[in-house]
Amino acid sequence: MEIRKKIVVKNPEGLHARPATELVKALSEVSSEVYIVYKGMKANAKSILNILSLGVDPGAEVEVIVSGEDAEKAIEIVEAILNEEAKD
Repeated sequence: MEIRKKIVVKNPEGLHARPATELVKALSEVSSEVYIVYKGMKANAKSILNILSLGVDPGAEVEVIVSGEDAEKAIEIVEAILNEEAKD
């Protein structure tokens, strides 16, 4: 099963160090392949260096491509982290 979804990054940090680390850690629980596409670049969402290389800023729109048995769970994880509001 493959799911493609466009998501606007609401996280105030964009997809930089803390949220990227959180995303990689959370995605280690799924077997699906997960990619993030931004400005024509495609990165493996299970690799911190790949994610950081995209330089995704807050408010940017990314496309998430997920394929595998637990694709729905994986897309929910990505969406939750990208939509996370600021923590006090």
